[in-house]
Amino acid sequence: MDNSIYLDNNATTPLDKRALDAMMPYLTNFYGNASSISHKAGRWAAEVIETSRKQVARLIGAIPAEIIFTSGATEAINMVIKGIFKHYQIKGKHFITCQTEHKAVLEVFTFLEKEGAEVTYLPVNSQGLLNLDELEEAIRPDTVMIALMYANNETGVINPVAEIGRICEQHEVLFFCDATQVAGKIPIDVTKDGIDLLCLSAHKLYGPKGIGAVYVKRRNKRIQIGPFIHGGGQEGGMRGGTLNVPAIAGFGEAAAISQKEGLEENKRLADLRDLLETSILANITACHINGQSTPRLPNTSNICFQYVKGEEIMVNLPNIALAAGSACTSGKREPSHVLLAMGLSLSDAGSCLRFSLGRFTTIEEIEEVIASVTQVVIKLRQESPIWTLHLLNKL
Repeated sequence: MDNSIYLDNNATTPLDKRALDAMMPYLTNFYGNASSISHKAGRWAAEVIETSRKQVARLIGAIPAEIIFTSGATEAINMVIKGIFKHYQIKGKHFITCQTEHKAVLEVFTFLEKEGAEVTYLPVNSQGLLNLDELEEAIRPDTVMIALMYANNETGVINPVAEIGRICEQHEVLFFCDATQVAGKIPIDVTKDGIDLLCLSAHKLYGPKGIGAVYVKRRNKRIQIGPFIHGGGQEGGMRGGTLNVPAIAGFGEAAAISQKEGLEENKRLADLRDLLETSILANITACHINGQSTPRLPNTSNICFQYVKGEEIMVNLPNIALAAGSACTSGKREPSHVLLAMGLSLSDAGSCLRFSLGRFTTIEEIEEVIASVTQVVIKLRQESPIWTLHLLNKL
């Protein structure tokens, strides 16, 4: 890339060179099919698959047999929700989720509602948190599963996952957690958190695109979701198709790096995020941070610059990569469903930007971003009649 500053790591992270190095042998000399174990080339490929499976499992506190490789988190989400709907109808067709879930989850539930599923969409408060009493009250005898993300991709707000897991266990309801934005950023322990099913994606933790995984609990409770892609019986018959050996090798290495370096890295990112937020709030009036009063991911800040559109700010910052919402919906000129659910007005929701820092973000870059954003916001407001009206109303 050029000399631009990249602060859109929640959309995707750059590929760590160490993960690329782990992939290269399987893109060149070791090109065997992992299912062809009758010869060395195939056995070598199969061995790296199992090594990577162990590395991904360790990252979330699982055992290797509970990890199924997919093409990414979206496939994993479809596999889990559709699979549970199909295989647990004898118990019921009721699911519980939240209004601020990722579109990949919400769109699957919209589809399943047409197939006969009943879905409760829980609201959140102004900080982006759901009410656990409301969650428990929403559980019915025919509730099959609760699907709630670990942390929000737009605001970084972290859900009380362990408490949700306890509620699910008490009511004998399955708990599916989208941990796509969390894996590698904060510690995950699926056993302690009471998580039955979980998804993650390599390209959110400095691995390659096109590879992800779903965790399906096997200890104590054997969960049935059935095969999502029928084929040659790969992944224990759960997902047919030739395994993407290079991508899986990169995924495993990325997971191992995150587990080893995560705590130190995330302390550094939290310090940089705090510097960004403190400086922005000091420099710019009529500005607030969404979800500021709740636990958030160490790398994520969603800031509302009132009386100026977020897209206008980005246009005037061509050398800084930011986001006005989720990467999956950024091509649509619609206000964020997450921010609207938190109670922001249409105007304020359109005035927000997400800053998501990453492994390669430097303090010099953050200082440059602070100066540039301050200059652009002040300039745009000076040119805005809405801002002038706001100032007059304050007199």
